[in-house]
Amino acid sequence: MKTVLCCDLQQPYRETQFVTSMANKRQTNGDWAEKLVAKMCMCPKCKHPSGKLRKLIANFQCADLVCNFCGYVAQVKFKEQSNPNNIPNTIAGAAWGPQQARMQAGIYTPLFFVSADKSKRNYAIFYIPVDYQTKAMFVPRPPLQPPAQRAGWQGFKIDLKDLKAQGIIQQLV
Repeated sequence: MKTVLCCDLQQPYRETQFVTSMANKRQTNGDWAEKLVAKMCMCPKCKHPSGKLRKLIANFQCADLVCNFCGYVAQVKFKEQSNPNNIPNTIAGAAWGPQQARMQAGIYTPLFFVSADKSKRNYAIFYIPVDYQTKAMFVPRPPLQPPAQRAGWQGFKIDLKDLKAQGIIQQLV
C-alpha cells in the first residue's frame, strides 16, 4: 500500500489531503522485474564497475532504469509463464501514444524483459538492444471501450516472433 500527498489543482489554496492507493498485480510484477534487472544486470553500454542500473520514478515514459555512470536508459517488461526460459511470442507494452511518437522520431529504448513463473523463484532476463528493434514489432492494440475506466486509452504489444526465429534475443540470466 502506498500513501501519497495529493492536492487539488483546481483550487491550489485548498488543503492537501492524503490518498491511499494499492498497486495492482501488473504494477507489482513490473516493480519486481525492474528491481531484479537493476540487481542482476550491469549497464550494457558502459560496463563500468561504477555503472549501476537504478530505477527511475514510476510512470517515467518509455524508460524504467538509468545507469548512474553513463546515463544509459532502458525499459523493463514482465511476463509470467510456466517455463521462464521460453521466449514468448508477444509481451505487453504500455501506452501507444508515447511509443509511436518516439518511433516516428527514430528513437527506440533498449528493452529488458523478465520472464518468471508464478512463484518468481524461477526466472530469466532477456535483452533486446535498439539495433534489432523495428516499427513492425510494436503492434497497437484497439483502444479500450466504454465502460472501461480508461476508455479510449490505447496500448501496444511487442511482437517477438521474428527476433525469436532469428535467434537475436539474448538471455542474460
